[in-house]
Amino acid sequence: MKVLIGCATSCVALDAFLARGHDAWQCDILPADEPTNRHIQDDIRNVLGRGWDLMVANPPCTRLCNSGVRWLSKPPAGRTPEDMWRELDEGAALFSDCLNAPIARVAVENPVMHRYAKERIRNWIKPQIVQPWWFGDQAFKATGLYLRGLPPLTATDRLIPPLPGTDAHKAWSAIHRAPPGPDRWKIRSKTFPGMAAAWADQWGDHALEAAA
Repeated sequence: MKVLIGCATSCVALDAFLARGHDAWQCDILPADEPTNRHIQDDIRNVLGRGWDLMVANPPCTRLCNSGVRWLSKPPAGRTPEDMWRELDEGAALFSDCLNAPIARVAVENPVMHRYAKERIRNWIKPQIVQPWWFGDQAFKATGLYLRGLPPLTATDRLIPPLPGTDAHKAWSAIHRAPPGPDRWKIRSKTFPGMAAAWADQWGDHALEAAA
């Protein structure tokens, strides 16, 4: 299958699909985190029409996610509410372009959205909510999978979450506990290998069966 991993730099999902024999490519406006000849440095909207069989996209969620809705009314220092709402509109437009891409099988990954984001998404659909620990990844991160032409993911290695107040629980909560800083967005947008493997196995197989 010709697979596009959109809005990604880590190569985690890219490598998962490549390992299963797919013609996979990664695209982002930033360079890849590691050397690869399979990274297209460009706005994803410029490559959506290149005949992909499947796309898994991870558009920026900073202004869309429910955890950041407070910034719309109380922006951080040096920013204005107008800045926040403009960035929300821009984020929703990019998400909409990914969700409605001219590709038969699409999965768009984002955290749980607030209502202002949902109102701005063209053809918004209810997502499947999954957790990394369903796939053997020791982490908490409620992840919305907005699926078109693809089945919901099935858990592959469901772990038992640690109890609150324990060191293990704190470690699993690293995404939410990430300190402020220039790389916080990257930490919070991390792609987990177990979940990426499930994408490649389940959605890759589905696409192959559909094309047979």
